[in-house]
Amino acid sequence: MQFYLAPMEGLTGYVYRNAYHKYFPAADRYFTPFITNKKMSSRERNDILPEHNEGMTIIPQILTNQAEDFLSLTKELKEYGYDTVNLNLGCPSGTVVAKRRGSGLLAWPNTLDAFLDNIFSSCDCRISIKTRLGTTDTDEWEDLLAIYDKYPLEELIIHPRIQKDFYKYTPRMECYRTAYETSRHSLCYNGDIFSPADYQKLRSDFPGTEKVMLGRGVLQNPWLIGMLRGAGPENIENYANAKDSVVAHNFSSASVSAASFADKELLHAFCADLCDGYARVISGDKNVLFKLKALWIYLGTSFTNPQKYLKKIKKANRLAEYEDAVDALFREQELIF
Repeated sequence: MQFYLAPMEGLTGYVYRNAYHKYFPAADRYFTPFITNKKMSSRERNDILPEHNEGMTIIPQILTNQAEDFLSLTKELKEYGYDTVNLNLGCPSGTVVAKRRGSGLLAWPNTLDAFLDNIFSSCDCRISIKTRLGTTDTDEWEDLLAIYDKYPLEELIIHPRIQKDFYKYTPRMECYRTAYETSRHSLCYNGDIFSPADYQKLRSDFPGTEKVMLGRGVLQNPWLIGMLRGAGPENIENYANAKDSVVAHNFSSASVSAASFADKELLHAFCADLCDGYARVISGDKNVLFKLKALWIYLGTSFTNPQKYLKKIKKANRLAEYEDAVDALFREQELIF
C-alpha cells in the first residue's frame, strides 16, 4: 500500500511538509497545494524548489482549465526536475468553481475532454488527475469516467463526493465501486480515512486498492500513516531509539502504530519546529499565526478537553501568546490516541 499526503491549500506547503517528514511516518508521495498561474509566482516556486523538498517525492498540482497555461507550467516544472504533475479536478471552492476550474470543470464534459486532449497530445510529462464525481449529481460520474479512460493517466485519484457536497455527508462509495470495477486506470482512494477502522473497511470492500491519499486525517493525527501500516516490534524499537533525540525515525517503509509510540514530547517538538519554520520565511507574527491557527483547527481534536486552549490560540495576536497557550495545552492535557 502506498500513502499520499493530500494537497491542502494554506496547510501542506513545504514548511509543513519538511516538519512533518522530519518527525512522523513518511508519505510515499507529497502533493503540493495547487499552482494556478501560467508562470509560477515566487511563493509557488518556493514550494516546489528541490532544495525545499529534500528526501521527499513531490508531485506538483496544477489548477487550470487552459491548455496553454498547463503546458507552460509543466515546461517550467521540468526545469526543476519534475516529470510528473497532477491536475486538480476536485477543488469544491465556490470561487474556483465559478471560473470552471477544479470540480467546476466537471460540469462541462465536452470542454474537459477537449482540454485533456490538448494537454495529453502536447505534454511530455506524466499526468495524474485528482477528481470528484461531478458537480451536482452522481449521474455525471460514468460519463466522466469514460472521458478519463480515453487518456493515458499516471493514476486517477478519486474523492467520492460531488462538488456541492464539499466535505459533508458520507463518501459515495457506490461511485468509487463503479470506477474500481470498470476503470482501466490505476486508482487512488481519497476521502474520510481517519482511523485504522476506516482503512480496514476500505481494504475489506476494495481489496485491490493499493493507494490511499490522506489529508485531514494526517493533520489531526500525524501518526496516522504509521498506524495504517500496522505495528511491528522492530519498528517500535527503532522509534524508542530515535525518541531519545526527540526527532522520530522516518518510517518511510516501516510499519508502526501510533498507540505504540505517540507522545506529547514528540508532537510538541514538531509544533515548535513548525512555528520556527514559518517564522523564518514569513514576516510578522500575524502572518505566521494565520498559518499555525489553521492547523490547530485539525490538530486540536487530538487532545482531551482542548476547548479553552484552542480559544487562546485563536485569540493570540503575538507568537509569545500563542506559544504560552500551546505549552499549557501540552502540559495539562493528553493525546486521545
